[in-house]
Amino acid sequence: MIDSITIRPFHEDDAIPPITRLLHQAYAPLAAMNLRYTATHQCDEVTRSRLLGGLPWVAELDDEIVATVTLYPYTGGGSGCSWYDTSGVFSFGQFAVRTDLQGRGLGGKLITLMENEASALGASELALDTAEGAHHLIRWYEKLGFRFIEHMDWSSTNYRSVILSKTL
Repeated sequence: MIDSITIRPFHEDDAIPPITRLLHQAYAPLAAMNLRYTATHQCDEVTRSRLLGGLPWVAELDDEIVATVTLYPYTGGGSGCSWYDTSGVFSFGQFAVRTDLQGRGLGGKLITLMENEASALGASELALDTAEGAHHLIRWYEKLGFRFIEHMDWSSTNYRSVILSKTL
């Protein structure tokens, strides 16, 4: 099944509501842990804004978007996170894989894509943030070579985040 999945850049004419639903579904287990990630409750307008705020990608299976991730190039600072504001540091977010496809390698393929795209655009580091209580996600990212950088307390969430990064 994974071999039948096409990974491609997001197109502005792609429908937003299915991506929002995918995010809500993929983040539902985190919401059940009382972790209020933006993707657990965001509306379509926020989904669109977050997609268009970076370099978004989607994965399709049978003409349905089953995964998404957005690469955010270094913007010169102002994010509120000292590591994200460091020259050469790109980040990714709004990362989701449909729950029935998780654990089959698609997420890893998307992370590899983010690494390759960031490197091609001149990044020296690829970073992300996640809830410090999402131990399973932190372990997964560490297995992919990400390391702890710092803590961050975003005003839009109800948890303290860990900033993880990988040298490219």
